[in-house]
Amino acid sequence: MPKFTVEDLKSIKAGHADRLAFKDKIYLLICGGTGCHATGSLKVKDALLSELAAKQLQDKVTVVETGCNGFCAMGPLMVVHPGDVFYQKIALDDIPRIVQEHLIDGKIVEKLLYKDPSTKKPIAVQTDIPFFAHQMPRALRNKGLIDPESIEDYIARDGYLGAARALLEMNAEQIVQEMIKSGMRGRGGAGFPTGVKWDFARKSEGDIKYVLCNADEGDPGAFMDRSILEADPHAVLEGMIIAAKAIDARKGYIYARTEYPLAITRLQIAIARAKENGLLGQDILGSGFDFDIEIYQGAGAFVCGEETALMRSIEGRRGMPRPRPPFPAHKGLWEKPTILNNVETLCNVPQIMLHGGDWYASVGTATSKGTKVFAMSGDVNNIGLVEVPMGTPLRTLIYDIGGGIPKKRKFKAVQLGGPSGGCIPEQHLDTPVDYEEISKVGAIMGSGGVIVMDENTCMVDMARFFMDFIQEESCGKCTPCREGTRRLLQLLEKISQGRGEPGDIETMEALSHTIRETALCGLGQTGPNPVLSTLRYFRDEFEAHIYEKRCPAKRCVDLLEFEIDPELCTKCGLCAKACPVDAIVWQKKEVARIEKDKCIKCLTCYDKCKFGAIM
Repeated sequence: MPKFTVEDLKSIKAGHADRLAFKDKIYLLICGGTGCHATGSLKVKDALLSELAAKQLQDKVTVVETGCNGFCAMGPLMVVHPGDVFYQKIALDDIPRIVQEHLIDGKIVEKLLYKDPSTKKPIAVQTDIPFFAHQMPRALRNKGLIDPESIEDYIARDGYLGAARALLEMNAEQIVQEMIKSGMRGRGGAGFPTGVKWDFARKSEGDIKYVLCNADEGDPGAFMDRSILEADPHAVLEGMIIAAKAIDARKGYIYARTEYPLAITRLQIAIARAKENGLLGQDILGSGFDFDIEIYQGAGAFVCGEETALMRSIEGRRGMPRPRPPFPAHKGLWEKPTILNNVETLCNVPQIMLHGGDWYASVGTATSKGTKVFAMSGDVNNIGLVEVPMGTPLRTLIYDIGGGIPKKRKFKAVQLGGPSGGCIPEQHLDTPVDYEEISKVGAIMGSGGVIVMDENTCMVDMARFFMDFIQEESCGKCTPCREGTRRLLQLLEKISQGRGEPGDIETMEALSHTIRETALCGLGQTGPNPVLSTLRYFRDEFEAHIYEKRCPAKRCVDLLEFEIDPELCTKCGLCAKACPVDAIVWQKKEVARIEKDKCIKCLTCYDKCKFGAIM
């Protein structure tokens, strides 16, 4: 097969102009991310194809399975073009109606439209929905628009033109200086300037160098990298090609956890198509530059997200961090100069090459340039993938984009930065999202996981949950992390079970500071953050557990006894129907009663009761 040239790229872009401008026919863009697959989007797609064939519309309407659209809470979802009409939570029974009313009669199916949580008014146009309207997609610029398995779709959106400029018009130093000018900081969590890292590796001596992509996303509640790989895999490949030219590397690895089968499949297809067309391999775009990429599947160890542990894993050794220096830019994979960036970082690189570092730096704050992708989950109405300019207040993220807290409950805290991050309370919701400001309030940016918590969340239990995760994922190499996190977990379990004692809080604080100062790698150094941040802002909850043997949020079951208030009970029987062990006695038109010897304190009745009768 002939290799693509720059002129070929421009020709494909021009030839696909109508397709991506949605001018030549009607397009049904069905979200094909993991979230929508789980809710039945593949069946919806098949039903659409069958219905279109039955109505003889297959020549007038094209169905495209895209990557993740971003609005994960609303799947299965579909966008109809032209018109940018957004349909959500589509069931198989809705397909004939969509085809008849929208595609044939030209009427929007109002039942399937997004409804504003406050006004309850339906919103038809996708870009008018607040979840999308407040975003600035750059890393996610192709989400929900292209077929991730089509290299032509990617090229039509300026794909590989950034690489062409870097390979044919720039030398290594110019590429690095453009990255430094952009001010971009690594999106994997540490926030180290990307261009500076590349410059270190560029200047390192070595006949062999490597470019690595960290797709080992392991934070609870994080799905940014997975979604980008599923929606736009070629952007990551292109970013790696540019990075390779910058440091003169000939080989790259994408380290992806094996729990991401769809992302890996689409990466494999993208790599194969790029190789077929001369965009990977030898003499890329006729530049004389050779570079190849291989996928390495990790087994899911959280610590392998740390760069030196990841490199050891690729080498076939146990994934354990090593002391630094020497840094990977000087001695990394197989002791050769290596740069490692995460998925989000790399997919921004082609746009920087194409539009320039000044363009990228025009958005963001003085110290944190560009945009940031967040995976928003937890107690928030609009769960999904969000990209906003650096400096956007947390309040905008949670209320304007996230739609606020469901069930009219109060906001309590937001966990930012994954298990090694921290909980930020309501008084700091106006904190702008950038590396320094988030650090000042006791959290870290991390890779971008955002977990929202409402008033029913117990902060002691939340700290225990994250510490349990961190202790489980410790590689065990250094004593502060291996033993220190275990001791912190034991103290948190004791407190949540009502066995806390005076002095436990002070012990946890002292132990946390010791672990931070002495642990070998970032996992241990940031591991105590959930404990320290919850003690900083929610100390009263710890004290209630210890001194009053009471859980203010009514979540720690060892501190609870359940009663039904006869004054508030409406005799509806919801609690009895939901109880998994038949511990609630109820008959029609009678107040329910809990048999305490049967009650397992699972909180099901408390969550199901709509009238606050469970005490």
